Amino acid sequence: MKTIGVIPARFGSTRFPGKPLAAIDGKPMLQHVWEKASQCKELNEVLIACDHEEIFKAAQNFKARVVMTDPRLLSGSDRIAEAVKDLKVDIVVNVQGDEPFIDSRTIDALTVLLKQDADILMGTVIKEITNDADFLNPNVVKCVMDDQGYAMYFSRSPIPHHRNKNASSFPRNYKHLGLYAYRKDFLSEFTGWPKGTLESVEELEQLRALEHGVKIKTTITTYESIAVDTPQDLQKAIEWYDKLKLMTK
Repeated sequence: MKTIGVIPARFGSTRFPGKPLAAIDGKPMLQHVWEKASQCKELNEVLIACDHEEIFKAAQNFKARVVMTDPRLLSGSDRIAEAVKDLKVDIVVNVQGDEPFIDSRTIDALTVLLKQDADILMGTVIKEITNDADFLNPNVVKCVMDDQGYAMYFSRSPIPHHRNKNASSFPRNYKHLGLYAYRKDFLSEFTGWPKGTLESVEELEQLRALEHGVKIKTTITTYESIAVDTPQDLQKAIEWYDKLKLMTK
């Protein structure tokens, strides 16, 4: 079963233009992501799908396989679907290009979900929320699951709502990490669907699948990462990278 990891890289980010090329320890952020994904045991190949000549050249410089996609595409899933449409692969993993500390073992665990169960069309990763700030932050997407580990809903709002404020213990809360795996045929179908009502409200494309009755299987990780959406996030990532270097000395 051939599996490919694809890193969508868009130059024209509204909040951070040129984000994939932002440097961390002298390397483009995109290169850090590619190196992490290249360590995965379950991926047969890693591909970068970009929309700009500068990103294309940078990827070539660090010896990555890279393809140019239509710059008018709006989402990472759309970019990935275009990049793999003529490739003979079974499973496609969407590796976010703005998470330079992505854990290769988590990517592998997500991939194994689809390899072990042919009924799973789409999978993703969640992590337990350990502080109130993340639970209340609309930029941190929350997820609730059924007892089989399938996502019931994703929201920028705090879910579930804790009505009994005095309860001695609350259920665990989980945040969604933007890492997806799809069966290739399903990815092609998914990106052809129109934007759903809930997706439009929350601005979360995974809700399109739920609105169409497609179940999304989740896997829980314990790794922590930093998604770089702004220049301020980049500074946090640089500081974290420096701490990691000190810890490994």
